Amino acid sequence: MVDALLDTSILIDLLRNYPLALEWKSANIHLNFGVTSVIRMEVLKGATNRQKAQQALRFLSQFTLIATTQADLVWAEQQFGVYHFSHSIGIIDCIIAAPCHRLNLSLYTHNLKHFTPILGTLVQAPY
Repeated sequence: MVDALLDTSILIDLLRNYPLALEWKSANIHLNFGVTSVIRMEVLKGATNRQKAQQALRFLSQFTLIATTQADLVWAEQQFGVYHFSHSIGIIDCIIAAPCHRLNLSLYTHNLKHFTPILGTLVQAPY
């Protein structure tokens, strides 16, 4: 069972051994965090070579993979239609938010501006 999802910004901080991120994760060791395929791809996109990509994949393997469903994509498309122009929310953010909405899971992120309009109180700033 997954307790919350981690957004790309948090994962990158953890990969870079950012002290606040490591401290926060240690304080929440009891939580089972998940990621989606889109989040995994965003993290891999930041790798500058194959070695760093392999390191990122090893790191990402500790998190439960949450599948994005067809219903998630329909919901994401609806949210994009509602919030794209009013809040500059992008397609990927809507797709990332969808499983959180469906499963009623918190999303830990630094991107509060884009996620809060569509997820409300499910959006959490970890540190």
